[in-house]
Amino acid sequence: MITSLSIENFALIEKLSVNFTDGFSVITGETGAGKSILLGALGLVLGKRADLTSLKNKEEKCIIEAHFQIKNYNLKSFFLSNDLDYEEETIIRREILPSGKSRAFINDTPVNLNELQELSNYLIDIHSQHQTQELSDDTVQFQIIDSVASNFDVLAEYTSKLKEYKKFKSDLKTKKELLAAVLKEQDYNSFLLEELFAAQLKSGELEELEATYEKLNNVEFIKETIVKSLAISNDEQFGVLQNLKEVKLSLQKIAAISTEYNLIFERVNSILIEFDDVEKELNQISETIFSDPDTLDATNQKLQLIYSLLKKHQVNSIEELLVIQNDLDNKVLSVSNLESDIVTIENQISLVENELNILAKNISENRSKAIPVLTSKLAVILENLGMPNARFNIQLENKDEFYSNGKDEITFLFSANKGSEFGLLKKVASGGEMSRIMLAVKAILSQFSKLPTIIFDEIDTGVSGEIAHKMAEIMKQMSLNMQVFAITHLPQIASKGKDHFKVFKVIKDNQTHSELKLLSNEERINEIAQMLSGSVISDSALIHAKELLN
Repeated sequence: MITSLSIENFALIEKLSVNFTDGFSVITGETGAGKSILLGALGLVLGKRADLTSLKNKEEKCIIEAHFQIKNYNLKSFFLSNDLDYEEETIIRREILPSGKSRAFINDTPVNLNELQELSNYLIDIHSQHQTQELSDDTVQFQIIDSVASNFDVLAEYTSKLKEYKKFKSDLKTKKELLAAVLKEQDYNSFLLEELFAAQLKSGELEELEATYEKLNNVEFIKETIVKSLAISNDEQFGVLQNLKEVKLSLQKIAAISTEYNLIFERVNSILIEFDDVEKELNQISETIFSDPDTLDATNQKLQLIYSLLKKHQVNSIEELLVIQNDLDNKVLSVSNLESDIVTIENQISLVENELNILAKNISENRSKAIPVLTSKLAVILENLGMPNARFNIQLENKDEFYSNGKDEITFLFSANKGSEFGLLKKVASGGEMSRIMLAVKAILSQFSKLPTIIFDEIDTGVSGEIAHKMAEIMKQMSLNMQVFAITHLPQIASKGKDHFKVFKVIKDNQTHSELKLLSNEERINEIAQMLSGSVISDSALIHAKELLN
């Protein structure tokens, strides 16, 4: 429950601080006194967006802080999952800076608005006239029935399975689209792959083939060059070897004279040894060189095939062709893999569908059992609220589609008068009737689930007299299990509150301010008497006010 609220520099409020207790509290005040401002400030604490128009003084920041007692709300998991410090008395603070920037804190830890809004769902339910109209919404109707049916655990399991189901369906769609795309290119990819496989490509092969081709294609020229080189080397009179040997013999005669001559002799000797080795190698090469037209033709054909493949695939090396070959191989293999994946996913979908159908059936059966309980309780409460002939006909229709909360569609029919035909709630119920129905719904829900603090914002619209008295009794009964606030214009409701707060305007330094105060017993008598008779309080109004309070 909310235990205190402080507001600084918000709308018409300069500074305000108020404490709240458990049970049933009422807030009254003239139209325009600032009750909506209070709700606006509370809305900011609960995560609504802010703007600079909220600031009373545009040069100073606005601060709104609320304290909540949350020990009975089982919220430790929320604080843990959001990395927040859990405190039984949790403090939420919202600040709006003159720059327009907004900041929010939970127990002094900065949070974003999404986290704040999520937490607020567990703390306060502000019931406005607009929310009354939401009673006609299918989602709200299901929430009411599911609360009475105690469906929350099975709905949580269903929601988890539905998420899993939708993921499988999405995966299946993706796989099928991919398979269709692969099949579309399958024939062409297979042709390209077979062509590459047939070429029997090897890394580094292109360079080897080009070298072989050059040798075979120039065999005569190579042979002629080597023969000429050997002739120059081996000529008995003028050959290089013979001349080098003579140079060596000449230098050998002076090598012993000095180190300098000896070094030259050694160098010449090294040249002779090296050249002799070259001559022998040329002889060996000469013996292996011969014309081979068949090998030359085969080498040329393989080269032309490789050049053609390089051009076709727009690459520059066999290594790149091998990468393409591997990719194509994977694509061709992926067809069978995709088909296998699709079968697996379809089997998984079938299993989850069966589980969802079982859960949806369980949800629907619980709802069917809860409907007569709900309609019976509604009829009893509404009879006390001056609607003795109110009847509900709530129909469920099972569909094939998996919705977010099961497979049911709901029709919420209502008849207010005896002998009247049933019609859709939103079409046949008046504003006053909708207010009473919503109050009855909230009263019933408080018996089946732990509701947060609830604020009824003028739920008494369209009612008066004894009906207002009955509405007040219902809210007072609800307050035995939860904290209840009622913003009201009716003395019958105001008199039933445990605490009575009044919103009013004052003029200070030519500035209008809204303030809130907890009324004493005497002040409360005067306030209710004023609500009964107007600005001029009569003696009879005072007597009536005391009677209401007693």
